[in-house]
Amino acid sequence: MPAQVALPAPTALRNTELAIARHGEHGRRWLEGMTRGDPLADAVVEDGAALVRRAIAEGVERIEDAPDSLLALFAALEDRPSWMDGERCDRGAACLARHARAYGIALGSASLIAGAQNTIAGKPLTFTGRYAGNAAVRSIEVGSWLLAVTMPAGLARHGGGFEHTVRVRMIHAHVRAHLARRPDWQMERWGVPIPQPYMAFTLAEFCSIAVRAMARLGVRYSDRELEDILHLWRCVGHLVGVDDDFLPVTAEDYGQIEALYALTSPGSDEGDRRFVAALTEFQAAELARMLPARWAPAVVHGLQRAFVGDAVADDLAIPDSWCKHLPLVVGPVSALAYGAFDRLVPRGKERRTARASRARVPELERLRDEYGVAHQLVDDEE
Repeated sequence: MPAQVALPAPTALRNTELAIARHGEHGRRWLEGMTRGDPLADAVVEDGAALVRRAIAEGVERIEDAPDSLLALFAALEDRPSWMDGERCDRGAACLARHARAYGIALGSASLIAGAQNTIAGKPLTFTGRYAGNAAVRSIEVGSWLLAVTMPAGLARHGGGFEHTVRVRMIHAHVRAHLARRPDWQMERWGVPIPQPYMAFTLAEFCSIAVRAMARLGVRYSDRELEDILHLWRCVGHLVGVDDDFLPVTAEDYGQIEALYALTSPGSDEGDRRFVAALTEFQAAELARMLPARWAPAVVHGLQRAFVGDAVADDLAIPDSWCKHLPLVVGPVSALAYGAFDRLVPRGKERRTARASRARVPELERLRDEYGVAHQLVDDEE
């Protein structure tokens, strides 16, 4: 495969010189990476990706006359790096499953809101209308993928998480190809759709940003548990096409990614604000199952502000709410309750993990029934 030629950084990025001054080689790589997609998956799309699902299920070796691009993709997927550890993935997945409800709140009120602060990263959603058009359906698709990833042995070669993650990788490649062909996609201003830096930031959304928000809700992890969660998302990143030089390993790596994402962002636009409004409506509707409906939007707005800060919230037109102080009360009380249960109940942590893990499947099925979602991922709709 020919080497990719480095192109100038997208002109819509801000603070490019400051990014290099502050972050050195990390900053240079971030800017250069805005012109890099996922060559292996992108080549499969160019050749026609109809055989990918069959290769996942049966193995690429069972496909006669498989194109070279498909063989190359699956050679990379199946030649697992020596550092990949399935047991650590399972432990990290169990940690997230134990606090599935808090994790869902963190993803919706912190991670996705933090991602929306960068209009370039949000352009694929804006152009396709995939999220603002129906936030419930898209959230359920993400939940389907996340459930598969965090099941025991989910990332094993024939695990559901492996299948779903490779499918997500191909969805991203299809989006890149589709948008690159559009005359209104401004490559010089925005770079490649879904480039390497933003793929890495997506891992931060599911890992560092979410875990930090969960801590404010009272979720406490040991150092070993945090390392296992980091390892899980490193493995997901490898499978979803994040190149080694962008793949975060440590908390410090995530810190660099989050800092560069915010520093170079040109801010949000109306498309991002519509995305946040649609996401908020879905979250408030779900929260209204437990609280009076009139309180739910204020609580969601408060959590969003608490997690991303007033400056980002103002830019995204999130209304101010006294509920932004809720984590100051909820966090310590929840942490005390979790800790007491784990100390006083035999195998308390294991019991909480098992109970929460069992509850995830019927909860997702409830959402599917309520919102009329029969498919798993968006590629099922095509």
